[in-house]
Amino acid sequence: LPGLGSAPENFARRVGEMSNGRLTVRVYGAGEVVPPFEVFDAVSQGVAEMGHGASYYWKGKIPSSVFYTAVPFGMTAQEMNGWLHYGGGLELWRELYAPFGVRPFAGGSTGVQMAGWFNRELKSASDLDGLKMRIPGLAGEVFAASGGTAVRLAGGEIYTSMQTGVIDAVEWVGPYNDRTLGLMEVAEYYYYPGWHEPGAMLEFTVNQAAFDRLPADLQAIVEGAARATNQDTLDEFTARNNESLTTLLEEHSTKLRPLPADVMNVLHSNAVIALEELKKDDPMAQKISASYEAFLHGVRTYHEISERAYLNARDRVLPPITFTDQ
Repeated sequence: LPGLGSAPENFARRVGEMSNGRLTVRVYGAGEVVPPFEVFDAVSQGVAEMGHGASYYWKGKIPSSVFYTAVPFGMTAQEMNGWLHYGGGLELWRELYAPFGVRPFAGGSTGVQMAGWFNRELKSASDLDGLKMRIPGLAGEVFAASGGTAVRLAGGEIYTSMQTGVIDAVEWVGPYNDRTLGLMEVAEYYYYPGWHEPGAMLEFTVNQAAFDRLPADLQAIVEGAARATNQDTLDEFTARNNESLTTLLEEHSTKLRPLPADVMNVLHSNAVIALEELKKDDPMAQKISASYEAFLHGVRTYHEISERAYLNARDRVLPPITFTDQ
């Protein structure tokens, strides 16, 4: 897939070029070496020296890993990168993975995602009752508490599962990857905003022992290539999502809809509860959450008079954005 799949390829290319061929990275697709949900274990056990994925898939093994993909109603990509690299988030991430012999790096962000594709219209929160949706991570718990059924599926299983009625809805990424997967062919309604993944972060995971065997300059190259790929992935999604959304609306029968206010309210209430449950008996979750929430509060304070104030001002002077289907 573009975006998600190109990040490892771009990383490998950068490492080779920056090291003048002294270090090479060979990229395998999902399922070629291990099943998609076993990447973390493969890196931890040395079956693979490196992996690329999303941390919330390891939630069953490491509950606090969900902080490092996305927290419902949490930080955007810009805020997440700030927390990781200048707010102590990366140090806590490495502390979290250290017992497993894994060293994480930020591996690209999708930016704010879409809420997902649905095979029926949502008019109120009661329409979530009994709805089967592919939605992983902490958001899956939130969705289940809101009346739905959360299903965990790998990307390669999504299209067929929607087509055959195994699931009624799916969140994948956003217009860029959703169009590539063909989701507009198996669902009619496309909802926003992406309450569940406001800045979904991908990860590069490196076997710590393998990393330690590298000389200092090659370690720095791995770090630098990861940082560059992290930003480049966000740039790609920012550029391509709007192009793909236009295609979905103009060339397909996609019906774009905002989530009803009462749906958002129910999801937010249950997100607060899910986060408290996560922290309740887990000192590491409490430690990470305290750092995450403190940074979010601080960055929101500044963004109120910077990002939000500017966007509001821009909207007052530029032509309004309208969608014909709505």
